Amino acid sequence: MIKVDLITGFLGSGKTTFLKRYARFLLGRGQRIGILENDCGAVNIDMLLLSELEGENCGLEMVAGACGADCHRRRFKTKLIALGMSGYDRVIIEPSGVFDIDEFFDTLYEPPLDRLYEIGSVIAVADAALCEGLSDSAQYLLASQTANAGAVVLSKTQLVSEDERESAIERIEAALKRVKCGKNLRDIIISKDWSTFTDDDFERIMNCGYESTSFVKRSTADDLGFGSVYIMNQSFTADEFAEISKAVFADRSCGKVFRIKGFARSDSGWIEFNATSEAAEIHPAAHGQEIVIVIGESLNKDKIRYIFGRKQQIQS
Repeated sequence: MIKVDLITGFLGSGKTTFLKRYARFLLGRGQRIGILENDCGAVNIDMLLLSELEGENCGLEMVAGACGADCHRRRFKTKLIALGMSGYDRVIIEPSGVFDIDEFFDTLYEPPLDRLYEIGSVIAVADAALCEGLSDSAQYLLASQTANAGAVVLSKTQLVSEDERESAIERIEAALKRVKCGKNLRDIIISKDWSTFTDDDFERIMNCGYESTSFVKRSTADDLGFGSVYIMNQSFTADEFAEISKAVFADRSCGKVFRIKGFARSDSGWIEFNATSEAAEIHPAAHGQEIVIVIGESLNKDKIRYIFGRKQQIQS
């Protein structure tokens, strides 16, 4: 049977960045892997971010949303069946940041997937700079994504102090307590700079498994107020993107913005950008698509449209 891993985490936590490192580790061990991007939106930027991994031993597939929950679940199952027939050693699923974890377990227990796959590891990525003042919905989502994880990997640890890392862990523990989850987080947390990860660290993550932990369930992620705004067919320079993203994060009337990411064509070629309220990372890219996604909670599309300018087509 094929091992299948789930990499989950809150919006903007760094799941895709972690997935790249984890996938390279598996490929270095000679494994053939399939990566399934399972998103609720109509466009999946993370597929572009992962395209450098695609090759003879690594396949990329995508399930896009925007067709209704039932249709999305059918597409998810169909893609998994196809991947199960492709001879991979391991399949990694990266869902959106508002994914209902029950969908993962429920789908894998259905025939014929229950004969093709066995669940490997559930890995939750959590931001070490996790801010205070998360809404009730955000705290619930954080807890639900952590409750079944076999490992919780802190991101951006190199950017914060030890006290700030401890505060982030305490906020996750408080979120779990709110949903009456008795999980012992300290036993499974990995808090170190990802650039210092060794093969032993990745071995631990690869074999961390998952926990069948109970907690008080709430409404589905679709009802929690999270969403995204897509901005298409607009070019930026690196400086322009940095200036615009800073303005969006600073303007509270835009809603609670967690991350802005995407690609743009500049005079020197494609650029890839990924911004949070703390910093903006901008890199040259070999290829891309003129698209930006603004991800957050209770987003004000009109205000975000105004800041980016009214020359582009926006979808959400």
